[in-house]
Amino acid sequence: MSVVLPASLTVRDPRINLLDLDRAGLEDFFVGMGEKRFRAHQVMKWIYHRLIDDFAQMSDLGRGLREALEQAACVHPPGIRLAQQSTDGTNKWLLGIDGTQGVETVYIPEPTRGTLCVSSQVGCSLTCKFCATGYMDRERNLDAAEIYDQVVAIKTQAEQAYGAPLSNIVYMGMGEPLLNYANVLESVERITSPDGLGMSPKRITVSTAGIAKQIKKLGDDGVKFNLALSLHAADDAKRNQIMPINESNTLAALKTIGPTGCGQPTTATMPCTEAAIRPMAASQSDKNAGRSSRSSGG
Repeated sequence: MSVVLPASLTVRDPRINLLDLDRAGLEDFFVGMGEKRFRAHQVMKWIYHRLIDDFAQMSDLGRGLREALEQAACVHPPGIRLAQQSTDGTNKWLLGIDGTQGVETVYIPEPTRGTLCVSSQVGCSLTCKFCATGYMDRERNLDAAEIYDQVVAIKTQAEQAYGAPLSNIVYMGMGEPLLNYANVLESVERITSPDGLGMSPKRITVSTAGIAKQIKKLGDDGVKFNLALSLHAADDAKRNQIMPINESNTLAALKTIGPTGCGQPTTATMPCTEAAIRPMAASQSDKNAGRSSRSSGG
């Protein structure tokens, strides 16, 4: 099962979306326009620090450049296609990506802070029994920009709605982050970069069902963010039943990596969205709703 958006919501802007470009890509874009590379830094400050997506308001750019940007480029974070709110104030959004597909992101408000849960794949290949996303086919990995853009899409309105800053980001949405390794790490780099959101890596947690060799790779790469290991069972027999990935990534194999395999302490936890929150797409058919009800109690 894949989350597919109605045809009326799939019209794509033909212009280049600057959110899809990293610093180097944006510099190349401006060079291609006959501009200096420093324009990239100027525009990134407007987009990511001042949260401005209207070129006309970027006052340190010349009028001619602003008009040229209007013709050639845009700043379009993923559109919100559907929104749900629980009784405790938690919000879940279905965000449109790639014209026809969608992923979910969840904002968890607290009195003095807010946590955003982002997705890393469209669907998932791990088929965990408690997880609604596990009953979907894995369509593809999200690229780094699509992961990062989830944060851009939600940050401002969530902070305005709740009066608290976005203080934490958790990779606990749709998909297994460590099976999209390169894009997840690049998205973290954007989130923590001074040209991006400038967030401390200590405020970012990547959750995994337990891909042992990829956890070790995190340590080898010296990453600074936190790692959360979703156990869901304390022995291999039970874990094999509900998490097929355990057959090739046993608890013993995970133990050999050590408690600091990714550079920060590892925490055993449960994903905040997939096991606990019914996916929006599930209501599209009785069959999907039945699958969701089986997984929502995880």
